[in-house]
Amino acid sequence: MRKGDFVALRGELGVGKTVVARQIIRTIGGVPAEEVASPTFNLVLIYGYPHMIIWHFDLYRINAPEETWELGLEDALAEGIALVEWPERLGQYLPEDRIDVVLSYEGSGRVAKITGRGAHKDRIEAEDWSA
Repeated sequence: MRKGDFVALRGELGVGKTVVARQIIRTIGGVPAEEVASPTFNLVLIYGYPHMIIWHFDLYRINAPEETWELGLEDALAEGIALVEWPERLGQYLPEDRIDVVLSYEGSGRVAKITGRGAHKDRIEAEDWSA
């Protein structure tokens, strides 16, 4: 992850978007047992580390894209990383340059498909995600 990354966490309710966001935050922060809450009711929670700021958005309760204007998404991308659950709620404001993480159920487990869009396409395609 790099400063300016917009990570769109997609998938049906309960598939694990918050779990993935929680692990990203713990890994970047270097604190494996850090308490990472779901931002469902706050809409956004911010985690500051010396080397990176992570903004975790949950747009589930957003009814119209315009409702996101005051959440600080532009600030998040200028200052650090934006992890966004329910990114489709941004409508026309969904950035073209982003990393899509699509979670789905497969058998008794889950699968994550990671795709780079726009400026992130080549960078993400160059990674080995098989692990």
